[in-house]
Amino acid sequence: MRLVSVNQLQAGMKLGKKIYNDEGLTLLADGVELTDALIKRLARIDIGYIYIEDSVTDDIVITGILQDETRNQALKVIRNQFQQMSGASGITKGLYHLDKKFSKIMDNILDDMSLQEDPMIMLMDMHTADNYLYVHSLNVCLYTLVLGIAHGYSKEELRVIGLGALLHDIGKTQIPIKIIQKPGRLSDEEFRHMQAHTEIGFQILKEEPNIPLLAAHCALQHHERIDGSGYPRGLTGPQIHEYAKWLGVADSYDAMTSNRVYKKAMLPHQAVEALYVGSGTLYEQKHLELFRDRVAIYPLGLTVKLSTGESGVVVKIEPSTPHRPTVRVLTGPEGEKVAPFERDLSKALSVVIVDVAEQGDSLEMPN
Repeated sequence: MRLVSVNQLQAGMKLGKKIYNDEGLTLLADGVELTDALIKRLARIDIGYIYIEDSVTDDIVITGILQDETRNQALKVIRNQFQQMSGASGITKGLYHLDKKFSKIMDNILDDMSLQEDPMIMLMDMHTADNYLYVHSLNVCLYTLVLGIAHGYSKEELRVIGLGALLHDIGKTQIPIKIIQKPGRLSDEEFRHMQAHTEIGFQILKEEPNIPLLAAHCALQHHERIDGSGYPRGLTGPQIHEYAKWLGVADSYDAMTSNRVYKKAMLPHQAVEALYVGSGTLYEQKHLELFRDRVAIYPLGLTVKLSTGESGVVVKIEPSTPHRPTVRVLTGPEGEKVAPFERDLSKALSVVIVDVAEQGDSLEMPN
């Protein structure tokens, strides 16, 4: 299958991977033939990129970190809990307690991830931008755990940082929905309301008997930055807990690579470049380096252009060299079609990716 932007879709193409709404329910099943009406609908609900079937890349299999059952159950628990908390009284006074299912969900997530020898941060399943909070919470949890595993944390440490990541934005359940989903720039007052979600989240989680206090501090500190420019307390490097530093990188990355009501998603390589702008000021360089080594910068199925002038599709990613994937070359230096062959950039060190197919670019599909 092949990853393309919605602006590149043509009637007759077939969906290669399911599209979900942000409650984890199937919006469009794989194999559905796209019509002009469906393409317009996808653009209207802010889907940026999707996978389509493609005869020359039909051997590409996109697998997630989690089993479908685990992912759907996690989204269901997050959705139900957060919806119940929205507008409920006594939230920050210990009068309302979280569902005990969160601990079970975390155990299931860790069990799934333990089955993978070398888990990586991959482009996740495609979702609409509605109720972004649920999917964002799960994605940030998974990304943070990938980093935690690579860093060498124990299972109990992973459980704590995983719960902190899963619940890092729980304070947003107490922020007015009109602020959360505002399509334009927030006013100063609205931004102050939004910033309060970190302290609200801390107040909620620190009262929970089944949630470690360090997880509550993840909610409190995930927007702190090492130069003191973050919030709510303007902490600097040594004052910020290590867990919150990892979480801050994962949170920022997922925000940049997800469709929002007010912006389109970046591709992974663009988001990584944006993160590196903050190296040494917003984020620890060592955290960004490990993150870069664990993220699939060029996702499977992405169309790329090489320094040789050739173009092709990313078909394989090695965990040891995720930034130098194997590309199945489909066109030559002059744009002419060629018999497909694979170029492994981890071995062809003089060849680099110089461009990717962006939204709005034309896309010529092989016959």
